[in-house]
Amino acid sequence: MGFTPAELQAASGNVLSDVIAPGLDVLFCGINPGLYSAATGHHFARPGNRFWPALHGSGFTPRQLRPSDQDLLPGYGLGITNLAPRASARADELTPDELAAGAAALTERVVTFAPVWLAVLGIGAYRTAFARPKATIGPQPERIGGTGVWILPNPSGLNASYQLPRLIEEFGRLRARL
Repeated sequence: MGFTPAELQAASGNVLSDVIAPGLDVLFCGINPGLYSAATGHHFARPGNRFWPALHGSGFTPRQLRPSDQDLLPGYGLGITNLAPRASARADELTPDELAAGAAALTERVVTFAPVWLAVLGIGAYRTAFARPKATIGPQPERIGGTGVWILPNPSGLNASYQLPRLIEEFGRLRARL
């Protein structure tokens, strides 16, 4: 599915619905929807995003799901939300204030839905949003209510520091903790 630049820009006002339910094993939290995801209405929809391959490769799902399969996730004990609702071409377009406001709203969702783990996909966004400048990839000492917090690398194709095998390894570390 291809979109013109004008169609993608028009999607910047779209907000994606959370894929969430009470008592999930893991609530994955992206930074914010990309324009492609906002245009399709599906999380991590841009071709080249490695979320879905990493999810499957690490054993969270029995097959590689497509973005349009996102509503199957709660059946696997998984969900998706975002720190900031505003769609943008790049996550670095968000302001620190937007990220901090997103952290407050995310905290409310986590307390309400009580997943076992909150997995934030993006260390820089987590550090800014939660004012934890020394946070590292992996489990965090802080909890939100009874929920553990785990930071995973951003699966965007723009994140060249983590290629798919390394992403699968990091997702697998979280999967092993379940």
